[in-house]
Amino acid sequence: MQPAPVPVPPPPDSRQLRRVALSGLLGTAVEFYDFLVYGTVAALVFGELFFPDADPAVGTIAAFGTFAAGYLARPLGGIVFGHFGDRLGRKSMLLLTMVLMGTCSFAIGLLPTYDAIGVWAPVLLVALRVVQGLAIGGEWGGAMLMVVEHAERTGGARQRRGLWSSFTQLGAPLGSMLSAGVVTIVSTLPDDEFRAWGWRVPFLLSVALLAVGLFVRLRVAESPLFTEAQAQSRNTRPYDKPPLAEVLRSPKPLLLAGCVGIGAFTAQALLTSFMISYAVRNGYTRPQVLTAVTVASCVALFALPAASALSDRVGRRPVVLAGAVASAALAFPVLALVDSGSPGLLILALALGHGVAQSTMYGPLGALLSEMFGTRVRYTGASLGYQLATLVGAGFSPLIASSLLAAYGGGSTPLALLLCGGAAITALTVWRLRETHADTLDDRATAPSADVPATEGVRP
Repeated sequence: MQPAPVPVPPPPDSRQLRRVALSGLLGTAVEFYDFLVYGTVAALVFGELFFPDADPAVGTIAAFGTFAAGYLARPLGGIVFGHFGDRLGRKSMLLLTMVLMGTCSFAIGLLPTYDAIGVWAPVLLVALRVVQGLAIGGEWGGAMLMVVEHAERTGGARQRRGLWSSFTQLGAPLGSMLSAGVVTIVSTLPDDEFRAWGWRVPFLLSVALLAVGLFVRLRVAESPLFTEAQAQSRNTRPYDKPPLAEVLRSPKPLLLAGCVGIGAFTAQALLTSFMISYAVRNGYTRPQVLTAVTVASCVALFALPAASALSDRVGRRPVVLAGAVASAALAFPVLALVDSGSPGLLILALALGHGVAQSTMYGPLGALLSEMFGTRVRYTGASLGYQLATLVGAGFSPLIASSLLAAYGGGSTPLALLLCGGAAITALTVWRLRETHADTLDDRATAPSADVPATEGVRP
């Protein structure tokens, strides 16, 4: 007996697509706000508040170690939320991840320090970072896929998947601007007040972003491609393998997806959160550095959609490659400008390195990863690839940079080499990818990866 057909909803209209794009932007803004607030405060005071018995350099390394702990949890979050997002739907997972992200950030703002509860303070800090990392691991993939898959079914938007996906990516500079602005305000407090309570304010304010994000996200519709794939699977054959097993059946696309974003995340981590610690140690004031980060984020608000729109016309590969080459070429000049001691040159350095070069790599990344996997495994594949890139590029870069600077007595050469290394990995990976910007997602909408392999996005 054939199962009854599952009704497929009508194609989404442009208003629904705009709502989904706003939802993705807000979700990524919450993610990067939490990420940069934590990284900034960790660079400024977490060493002494949560690891007071350590040498200052060791305390900074320990503080960035908790930073990396959140990144270690991200791939697991991509697997868990990707699994249920591919089975149960994108929307429900996105609601859950946003609640977890905002709640953990708020809880960090209430956390007692080492002086109050001893060793339990860093233990609880790491635990909250891990839970936050799990949630963030599932957030980006779901938010990005909702936009890309709605655009695929909205008239006139299919050929502009890159541009529409950039709204989710725009959450990165928006979150950076908000976090830098809030931390700039509280950092004007006297040092004793900032250490006593001022550092908590940015974490507590994250609840406002959470409320706005949930309000928008509750009003979006489920992905039409997911609904169609689910209906088709019920009428043909059920899901016989977990999405992760299907992705790992052909692991090369996952490995390439994890490598192609390393350059963008290395640049992001070193030129935002870590740069605050580095520049303050080199004589800049906190407001000067945070102002430079804010200006760079403003530049990225224009560079990201421009790079994404260009990738719709000329392809994802040449745009990402251009960003990687620019990042490597600018690495030593940018850090020389930072080392000059001039606040104006610091702004120029971060605007070029982060606002332009990093944004050119990062802008098309969402559409590129989404086009590499079939609908039945897209949440798992894209999320896991993206989070592997963040783990290597953004999770470990500050920790490695802190260790190198402590070992070799300062100097920007290790930072420049890290930037060049990340850019080189991205450039080499792009060479192995097939161009996908002209592909439709329809040919993969109802097929598992075994039938329509993700290697379609990989050069033979």
